[in-house]
Amino acid sequence: MIYDIVIIGGGPAGLTAGIYATRALMKTLLLEKIAPGGLVITTEKVENYPGFAEGVNGYELMEQMIKQAGKFGLETISEEAIGISQKDKGFHIKTTLQDYQALSVIIASGTIYRNLGVEGEQTFTGRGISYCATCDAPLFRNKEVVVVGGGDAAIEEALFLTKFVKKIYLVHRRDKLRASAILQERAKQNPKIEFIWNSVINRIYGKSKIEKVTIRNVLDNSEQELNIDGIFVFIGFEPKTVFLKDFVELDKEGYVVTDYEMKTSRSGIFAAGDVRSNALRQIITACGDGARAAVSSQHFVENLKNTGYNH
Repeated sequence: MIYDIVIIGGGPAGLTAGIYATRALMKTLLLEKIAPGGLVITTEKVENYPGFAEGVNGYELMEQMIKQAGKFGLETISEEAIGISQKDKGFHIKTTLQDYQALSVIIASGTIYRNLGVEGEQTFTGRGISYCATCDAPLFRNKEVVVVGGGDAAIEEALFLTKFVKKIYLVHRRDKLRASAILQERAKQNPKIEFIWNSVINRIYGKSKIEKVTIRNVLDNSEQELNIDGIFVFIGFEPKTVFLKDFVELDKEGYVVTDYEMKTSRSGIFAAGDVRSNALRQIITACGDGARAAVSSQHFVENLKNTGYNH
């Protein structure tokens, strides 16, 4: 079977692309490693998505998008795309299990959490080190933890953690936060959060579980040790584009380069959402990207068929 469009990634961008593509009667397949939803499903409360005056739980928001896409006939398969190639006027998408063919592809593979890259991190990932407070906060009830980061994600997750933990040491490599003003104010007023400025995690210790961490001051290289029970890491993201290397143009950080119509450097391949270079990386902009990519992909497929391609 040859699909009109294959979408790689099931976050807000991919699901919106699926809604627009299927409503345009494009035979569309969405590939997602585990299940659609993206990183949004780990967010306790989304406050900046229009239409929800009191905010909305990230999982619930994505559940509605998934249902909406399914209503219009989007086919979804839980497989991870690991390669893509071009053959004649179509594309072959290789997954961990099989291959799929499409006339056009929308890359909406999103991002993954960036690691600290320090001694002990691999050992304790999933055993005291977490990248999702919404997922793991209950495991640290009445414990002392470190949160690493200074952006919106770090502060949002730290504030959520305060409902469970006894104390948070928020470690940030600069002397001020990058988070939005309202989140900064909430964090600074919370008595459970202690800020450790101009500092980074240097090493993570423990036997069967995390017991302590070494923190280094980046200004004078002085070190301090903290006895803690867990670490939550929120230091940014990396694009999931390994499977695209040498296939489409990527920027120096590995994000996909597109124009305003979501076209990539290869005709017939489009990109949307957080995986895109210079994206704002918000749910609402990811949805906008997904809509634009779907329309551009639809026009590409229709033009291909109008020029004599026998689907």
